[in-house]
Amino acid sequence: MAEILKVEGSRLEYVLECATRLITDGKVVAFPTDTVYGLGADPFNLSAVAEVFRVKGRAFNRPLPLLVSSIDQAIELTNDPPHLFFELAEKYWPGPLTLVVPASKLIPLKVTGNTGNVGLRWPRAPLAVALIAAAGRPLTGTSANLSDHHVCKTAAEVDEQIGRHLPLILDGGSTGSDEASTVVDLAGDHPRVLRHGPISEEALKELLG
Repeated sequence: MAEILKVEGSRLEYVLECATRLITDGKVVAFPTDTVYGLGADPFNLSAVAEVFRVKGRAFNRPLPLLVSSIDQAIELTNDPPHLFFELAEKYWPGPLTLVVPASKLIPLKVTGNTGNVGLRWPRAPLAVALIAAAGRPLTGTSANLSDHHVCKTAAEVDEQIGRHLPLILDGGSTGSDEASTVVDLAGDHPRVLRHGPISEEALKELLG
C-alpha cells in the first residue's frame, strides 16, 4: 500500500528527499505533472524500468517516455536530433509536448521498447522539475495508471488504480487536466502526431508542414 505524502511548500525538501531516496533504490514513485500524474523511476536502472512495466501492466514493446528538466539534458539522451526537434522544443517546452527522437546509447533498449527511439518532455510543473533535479537524472514519465485505463489527475485516483503496487505517491493536488501530452514522432522520414493532446495539430501545422 502506497504512502501518500501531501506536497506543501514548507515540507518540499522532505518530500523530495523521500522520493529521491526511493528512486535511487530502484523504486517507482507517482507524482503530478502539468498534464496527469506520472510514474517516476530511474531509466538507467533496468530493475526499476521493469517495475514500471509491471506496475502499469504495460507491454514491454511499448516505450517509456522520459521527463527532463532542460533542452540540454534532452540533447544528451538523443542521437543526432533533427532541426525540427529544436524548433518545437524552443517553442513548446516546458509544456505538454512529447517529442520522439532517436535515442542515444545512454538509454537502455528496454526503455525504448526495443525501437531505438525515445519520447522526451520537459514538463512545466515545478514539482516534476524539482524531482528531476533532486534525483540528478531524467525520470520515466509514463502516466500513473493501469495500461488502457483512464489517466489519473489526483493522488486518490492513482491510489485507487495502482496504489497497492507503489511505495509512495506525492499528492500535489489535482493536475487540473485529464489529458496526456501531445506526442510528435520526429524519428521517421516525416514528422507526425502520434497522440493528440493539449497542443493541437492545428497549432503544430506551421512547423510540421
